[in-house]
Amino acid sequence: MNKSAVYFIHALSPLHPGVGQGVGSVDLPVAREKATGIPYLPGSSVKGVLRDTARVRGWPASKEEAIFGPDTNHADVHAGAAYFGDAKLLLLPVRSYAGVFAYATSPYLLRRFKREAEMAGIETPELPKGPKEQDVALVGEGSEVVDEITVKEGTKEKKVLLEDLDFNPEVDPLVPKWEQWILRHAEGLDLPLKGRLLVLEDDVMSYLLETALEVVTRIRIDETKKTVAKGALWFEENIPAESVLYGLLSVAPKSFGPANGSALLDQEILGQLKELIRYPLQFGGNATVGRGLSRMALVVS
Repeated sequence: MNKSAVYFIHALSPLHPGVGQGVGSVDLPVAREKATGIPYLPGSSVKGVLRDTARVRGWPASKEEAIFGPDTNHADVHAGAAYFGDAKLLLLPVRSYAGVFAYATSPYLLRRFKREAEMAGIETPELPKGPKEQDVALVGEGSEVVDEITVKEGTKEKKVLLEDLDFNPEVDPLVPKWEQWILRHAEGLDLPLKGRLLVLEDDVMSYLLETALEVVTRIRIDETKKTVAKGALWFEENIPAESVLYGLLSVAPKSFGPANGSALLDQEILGQLKELIRYPLQFGGNATVGRGLSRMALVVS
């Protein structure tokens, strides 16, 4: 039976898991799940980046092939021992009028994460029951993203103000439990999560996934005229910096390929991957213009 783990990716700069040319107003959109519209980074991209990192770090070819499989010219010889699922968005950073930014998620996103974590034998906190209304945001006691504003007749109300949306905060003791769990298990990522987690209604989260991603204008300058080159103006969508994604990693009990004359066991493979992800990684496209700089953490039961 394969051993499973969960990995986290923390985007330190905007992340562009591209899908080529778009058909809407955004020329270069990010990859999204067809049914849910949730942005994701393909597992093949995660695997490829880690394989390249292993080569840069001087891994012997036998160990690289044991974990990631042979190169494409010999892919029929045997499979790699590590199987990488897609990295789906879990926490979306959204600009907040208090606390700089908030980490938004929803019951559906947490429920799906919990399902995959438990598939890997990892226990997670209880899921929040709400929010029941679209104008409510579940927060922890003393949340940094709750602001006190003055309303009619000089009275004050507590609000969560995100972009052009405002929410009524509702304290839920499960929110800080999720903050603490993620901070404890996403070891080494140093996430700025404490006091910033919001649980929003699923339809509101769906709206933010459509509207709160970063869209930047890109141009190429004509070197002779020093103006925008003809046809060289385009719009590019990115998963914003500080976003947190997660994926499922499965490891075979024993590698198929030899490593220094003997096969690697699953615990050895996970140990090698943990060592590999101590370094900064670059995921997605447009690396030469600073996209995709990330950190990664591995959670094993």
